[in-house]
Amino acid sequence: MSTTHLPSTMRINATYFMLQIWFWGMMAAFTGYQTAIVLGRGFSSGQAGVFIALGCLAGIFSQPLLGAWADRHPSVPLKHLFGGCMLLALAVHGVFYFTRPGFFGTALIFLALGALETNSFPLIDSMSMQFLNAGVNVRYSLGRGLGAVSYAGVSILVGQQAQRFGVESALTTHGVLVLLILLALTAYPAFPRSAGPERTSTTPHSPLYILKHNPAFTAMLGAGFFALMAIMPIVNFLVNLVEDRGGSSSDLGLALFLMAAFELPGAILFQWLWKRMGIEKVMLASVIFMAAKPLLFFLCGDLRLLLLLQPVQMLGYGLFNPGNVYFANENVLPEDRVQGQSLKMVATNGLSGVVGNLIAGRIIDLGGVNAMLLFCFFSGVAGICLAVFSLRLRKQQRLA
Repeated sequence: MSTTHLPSTMRINATYFMLQIWFWGMMAAFTGYQTAIVLGRGFSSGQAGVFIALGCLAGIFSQPLLGAWADRHPSVPLKHLFGGCMLLALAVHGVFYFTRPGFFGTALIFLALGALETNSFPLIDSMSMQFLNAGVNVRYSLGRGLGAVSYAGVSILVGQQAQRFGVESALTTHGVLVLLILLALTAYPAFPRSAGPERTSTTPHSPLYILKHNPAFTAMLGAGFFALMAIMPIVNFLVNLVEDRGGSSSDLGLALFLMAAFELPGAILFQWLWKRMGIEKVMLASVIFMAAKPLLFFLCGDLRLLLLLQPVQMLGYGLFNPGNVYFANENVLPEDRVQGQSLKMVATNGLSGVVGNLIAGRIIDLGGVNAMLLFCFFSGVAGICLAVFSLRLRKQQRLA
């Protein structure tokens, strides 16, 4: 690999940090208030659930398709693909902001936003991994931690904004943040193809081939699926948990802020642990702490203790999120790396969110919040078992 023509490390990291900050701020401005927006437009809670599920499913199906296309067309810079997604998302957002479509029109808008916005985040991962693989010291985990802090801060600010100007004002902030993403993207350097590994006659493989021929990677995807089912329902039904422990809406805002903010020290700690322990052990540790989170919440019956336990996010999802990216990068062939990032996003933030939240919501209706926490804990235990299995497969692969 040649680094002769690579941009400066400072420029890459600075613009990468901006992309992470504005992207996760954008996600907070919309996803945190999408239910309130559609309810304010006269839709029912059931219809709001349909819209959100469609957005998640759109991302699940479109991510592998875009990743496969990117792997098969390496001459097209990933920043151009990402920019195209953001421009189209901005256009769809404009339609949603200025019109009041009915059920099917709103459903199509959520499908489009899910495919374009949720779908685009693995491209940021892949853009940073390209430079990292070329020898640039990209501070991926720090950037992701800054994104978590941005999510926490924007959630609070938009909440205050919505209280003063109405919940529809969240869409204004969402649109402004998309524009800021596009502005940061213009400064982010395109990866020079001459700096990467030489292309061989090997063409990128299908997602099924990647899963079949990378058993350690596939097992870790399964571990991530169950580990995220241990914590994502806690995030989405945190209001139920806070109220069950005697809290109010203001306590919910504090809990959300603490949860997101503590991902930053975890992201910073990741870099140190990765160099000393290796990616496999870091992944196992993160899955163990994600499984521990619902158990700790189950055992605490006091709101103050619940808030004090939020730092467990640092060693769970705070380590898992950057670790998941690095694990995919190290366990997938170079020609399949964009697809690898898409597959890990589908298995973790995608499928686990849809399945876990559907099951958890039903469990709350039937047995209450503590029953949901037990379901989350046993999901986390399944994740630990698969993570251990993945590490054993990785060890066998190295010895072979």
